[in-house]
Amino acid sequence: MDGETDRQRLSLALVQVGGGDKAALRRVYDQTSAKLFGVCLRILRDRNEAEDVLQEVYVTVWRRAGSFDPERGVSPITWLATLARNRAIDRLRASKAHLSRPLELAAEAPDPAPLASASLERDEAHRRLAVCLGELEPEHAAYIRGAFFDGHTYASLADAAGAPLGTMKSWIRRALLRLRTCLDQ
Repeated sequence: MDGETDRQRLSLALVQVGGGDKAALRRVYDQTSAKLFGVCLRILRDRNEAEDVLQEVYVTVWRRAGSFDPERGVSPITWLATLARNRAIDRLRASKAHLSRPLELAAEAPDPAPLASASLERDEAHRRLAVCLGELEPEHAAYIRGAFFDGHTYASLADAAGAPLGTMKSWIRRALLRLRTCLDQ
């Protein structure tokens, strides 16, 4: 069987269903139920809900098959899939409708975003820190950034600078004191 013959056969069966032929409905079901179930399941993501909607789809097919007109050029499987899709979306919306409540009844949910004032204070603190770091000797500012922002150890900074560990600790301690003095102004 080729695709065009299947399409013609399905179109004929739908026309017969429109005329009240129960055997034709059985043929339509046998030929399309797997695909339409897949459409429903993909939308609803729940097997039981998809099965219920699929049953509703075939009840709708029984009632509305007379409105299917093969002369319009609409594929019968497209017509059926559209019915299934719309019915599944309706079910999905109905199941979510009970979740929505009037705004007055909704509990206040805390906003995880920082307050604007906190953001401004943080931005001002970052600006001041950048200015004060800029007033340090460039290599000492780099050591502060490396130790406190980049996570380097004093030992790794000392190795990179080719300086003894004690000297690196002294440079960082003195730079921190100058930094604190600058920030306190």
